[in-house]
Amino acid sequence: MIPQRTSAQRFGAAFRSFSSSAATQAHTSNIGKTPIRFQPSVSFKSTPSSLSVTGPLGTTSVPLEPFMALDFPIPGTLTLSVEDPEVKKQRSMWGLTRTLIQNAVTGMTEGFTVPLYLVGVGYRAALEADPRGKGEGMSGMRLNMKLGFSHPVIVPVPDHVKAEVPYPTKIVLSCTDKHQLGLFAAKVRKWRPPEPYKGKGIFVGDETIRIKAVKKK
Repeated sequence: MIPQRTSAQRFGAAFRSFSSSAATQAHTSNIGKTPIRFQPSVSFKSTPSSLSVTGPLGTTSVPLEPFMALDFPIPGTLTLSVEDPEVKKQRSMWGLTRTLIQNAVTGMTEGFTVPLYLVGVGYRAALEADPRGKGEGMSGMRLNMKLGFSHPVIVPVPDHVKAEVPYPTKIVLSCTDKHQLGLFAAKVRKWRPPEPYKGKGIFVGDETIRIKAVKKK
């Protein structure tokens, strides 16, 4: 016969296991504590409020908080730490800043690229010179798209983004800044967001959409 434990014994065991695990748990950031590896062609210059990243494709900067510290434990590796990981703001900014630095290193060495796919009957895109020329912050090129409207959709390309149209239903955008690249891709996508009934629209990267069944009376 299996002996039965009393409710007090079960409660005591549960309480002991819970209290011991809570006592040994320490707050940290799994993203923030991950080292950043970079190539010899990348150099850094830090100030109390920012970190400058220079690479083959240019220079950019990442803001730093006063409670952050940078270290180079071995050549080709950068680590980021904070004064007190138990403070919620420091812990959250730790992971965010580490991601921004990693994106800056990738952007200055390789750059970022995202494809846009035009899905729909008659949807086409072409890259052409802007008749208005190079304006402030513009590259002098524009996207001319046919998206099912009664008029063509014209989107000027900013100077920090490179656009290519390898074939009429695909646009390839490149940039050294991941944030700016995403903003411009969203600007193009908003003209025809993917719709769930026929699956038509402008798809960014590997974006997918679940097709809904049409309700018939």
